[in-house]
Amino acid sequence: MDKENAIIIGSDHAAFGLKEKIKDLLLSKGFQVEDAGTDNEDSVNYVDYGKKVATAVSTGRFSRGILLCGTGLGMSMVANRFPKVRAALCSDVFSARMSRVHNDANILVMGGRIIGDALAFELVLTWLASGFEGGRHLDRIKSIDL
Repeated sequence: MDKENAIIIGSDHAAFGLKEKIKDLLLSKGFQVEDAGTDNEDSVNYVDYGKKVATAVSTGRFSRGILLCGTGLGMSMVANRFPKVRAALCSDVFSARMSRVHNDANILVMGGRIIGDALAFELVLTWLASGFEGGRHLDRIKSIDL
């Protein structure tokens, strides 16, 4: 697996439909995608799926991940409990870009009940295309990781 071209994605039931559309977008752009679930719109505990994606990024199995739930808040809280994870909840293009450029976010989080498909696609593509600037931002990142 080419870690730079691979993404793990997960959602709860509230964002299942959007996850499936984002997965199709990623595949159409040539990314390898591992789907951590959920597999339908039946009610599930978002924590289970947040942990799967965050563990994969925290351990280095994947360098990037995407998480979705109804608001994105729960997934953000779960993911940011894991070492080396910098999950960014984004609902605008500027934040998606800056989460990478200044914060080197390695998990993009979005709320399926907050944003529509077109914006979600734009956030994903912007986030993936943006690189970390390093420099003074690297020192700040290092101070986060204990």
